Amino acid sequence: MADAPDLEDLIETNDPSFGHVLACVFGIQRHESRTYLALLDNPGSTVAELAEMLDRDRSNVNRSLTTLLEKGLAERRRRLLDPGGYVYQYTATPLPEAKEMMHAALDEWAETVHDRIDSFGR
Repeated sequence: MADAPDLEDLIETNDPSFGHVLACVFGIQRHESRTYLALLDNPGSTVAELAEMLDRDRSNVNRSLTTLLEKGLAERRRRLLDPGGYVYQYTATPLPEAKEMMHAALDEWAETVHDRIDSFGR
């Protein structure tokens, strides 16, 4: 499996897409950022619906969703079905909130780098 894009990858990219920045900041795979973007456009989607939209296997989409849930970039709700049973529906964390999370993560990283710079040579 390919590594997630990192900050160095982001710095070397002249005009990164939002999905690329998202992947770098959160340390997720690009296909996971694609899943987030698909959820933004299609709130309340099921794994099967996302798999069809993204042209990916359901098990891969399910793993992507698990990562997004762990990172706080998605939420899951259970919907009961009329004939019985249930299905999970996924919704992306709203874009303004995701942007705030990205800013906070970058600010924390920058603070760590500044601390390293300040402590050098002591």
